[in-house]
Amino acid sequence: MKQFLICLDLDGTLLNDQKEISPYTFRVLKTLQQQGHAIMIATGRPYRASRLYYEQLGLNTPVVNFNGAFVHHPHDPQFQTQHHRLDEGIATSIIESLKKMEIQNIIAEVKDCVFIDQPDHRLFEGFSMGNPVTKVGDLRENLNEDPTSLLIEAEEIMIPRIKQMLTRFYAENIEHRRWGAPFPVIEIVKKGISKAVGIDYIKDYLQIDHDQIIAFGDEDNDIEMIKYANHGVAMGNAIDELKHVAKETTLSNNEDGIGLYLNEFFNLNISKE
Repeated sequence: MKQFLICLDLDGTLLNDQKEISPYTFRVLKTLQQQGHAIMIATGRPYRASRLYYEQLGLNTPVVNFNGAFVHHPHDPQFQTQHHRLDEGIATSIIESLKKMEIQNIIAEVKDCVFIDQPDHRLFEGFSMGNPVTKVGDLRENLNEDPTSLLIEAEEIMIPRIKQMLTRFYAENIEHRRWGAPFPVIEIVKKGISKAVGIDYIKDYLQIDHDQIIAFGDEDNDIEMIKYANHGVAMGNAIDELKHVAKETTLSNNEDGIGLYLNEFFNLNISKE
């Protein structure tokens, strides 16, 4: 049997709108694990906010967090962790530029430390999963190290202007992508970083052929991963741009899209009843 690597985005993909793994998709994934296939999480979330699902599935694989900026193995100390921070000074420059625009908030994350620019109870609650060290206040004063990522929250009408500014002035140093959970934001990570880069590193560690990679996603931050995977699958609820680059489209995250696709792909004959 050839071992497959199954790569799962979380929000809008593996998780339904109640932020849960449905019982059917869970059964399918556990069956594939028992057959010897490798299942991994590739998410924009930090590990502290994806650990619940990692442990629920009983995984023993590396994880791609922060959209590829942090690649690590929770159970193997011999795994060479990849942590890519924004280049020195870039975050400060971007924050200064954003302060001149109409944005709602800026969040900087350094692994398990969260810096929130403007006091916002809703944001504080949203980023508190996993009990990170959290500091609220002007990032120009509080952020004293190069972050793993920056998150920008803004009104929908401002998003194109912000992305245009980032591309115009910082294209040589950063990647910026839109993602939808836990809040609609623009995420900024170091240039050249993506989920695909993390998965490519992990497939070599696991000694799995590129032809044996299946990936599922729904958002802008999944595009490189879906294009990279030999079997790149867009969810039914995915953005049109992702569906355009995907090899296939399955049902939505609320309709067991992952479970049904994998059940058919591997001829598991697992009934939803």
